[in-house]
Amino acid sequence: MTTPYEPPAQAPAQAPAQLPAPAPALPPAPVPAHAPRLTDAERDRALGLLREGAAQGRLSHDTFLFRMERALQARRPDELAVLTADLRAEGTWTRRVVGAVERMSAFTARVGRAWHAERLPKLLLPQPGPYPLRIGRDPANGLRLSHETASRLHAELSLQGGLWILRDLGSTNGTTVNGRRVVGAVAVRAGDVVGFGETTFRLAAD
Repeated sequence: MTTPYEPPAQAPAQAPAQLPAPAPALPPAPVPAHAPRLTDAERDRALGLLREGAAQGRLSHDTFLFRMERALQARRPDELAVLTADLRAEGTWTRRVVGAVERMSAFTARVGRAWHAERLPKLLLPQPGPYPLRIGRDPANGLRLSHETASRLHAELSLQGGLWILRDLGSTNGTTVNGRRVVGAVAVRAGDVVGFGETTFRLAAD
């Protein structure tokens, strides 16, 4: 006897797998109420460090732009510290070197002025009297100057209240004390370098 053919039973259809729902986006972390506020001065210092780093070639153009943008958006000092951490150490060292160079330059300049002053002709401080010492090209002056840059009535020197006072008398080319132009009158003493136009002297007490 032949057994009739029966097709194999089919497995029941399965429902498609459900993908998990995406997690909701996290809100930005709030700034703690006790966090120190970023001041404009701190931001300006950080921007200055970034500009200095770019000028020295320590930051590429893209890195410089990226950090500048982050610095302008920063809300806390620690955010700025991250952006400038690799620039601060050398920046401090650079400032120290520049400061040392400036001090050395100033010292060299002072030595140069002192050496130059020793080579200048002396202008003896006059004996105290009722009249000031007039200086200029006029023959009637107590100190007559022959240089064309001196005015006829250029300046006067007098003792007032125990101080020597040098007064410019409206000269054309000016009066200077230690390289600075005199406006009106100024107190001077022995050792100062005084100039009348292009004629220069070193004041001396004897």
